Amino acid sequence: MANFQDIIASEIPVLVDFSAEWCGPCKMMPPILKDVKHALGDKVKIIKIDIDKNPQAASAYRVQSVPTLMIFQKGQTKWRQAGVVQARELQRTVEMFI
Repeated sequence: MANFQDIIASEIPVLVDFSAEWCGPCKMMPPILKDVKHALGDKVKIIKIDIDKNPQAASAYRVQSVPTLMIFQKGQTKWRQAGVVQARELQRTVEMFI
């Protein structure tokens, strides 16, 4: 399995959902992310990071609250927002980097 740094080094935007099992709002994100993936297909990579299982990633990117969504491209952070983001808004945000 590729490591996080390899994944976010991608030319295509990588949308990362930092979340946790115990987080209520995080449970709202999977259908939203599915909608975005369905709309954009191979133009975006979407991965989910459980901050309890990957505390080093959460710490490296200073994730204070969940869900925190980030878009990476070529290893750089292009966008980040804490909280639930609706599918249409998230899709428009990702499209800025395609």
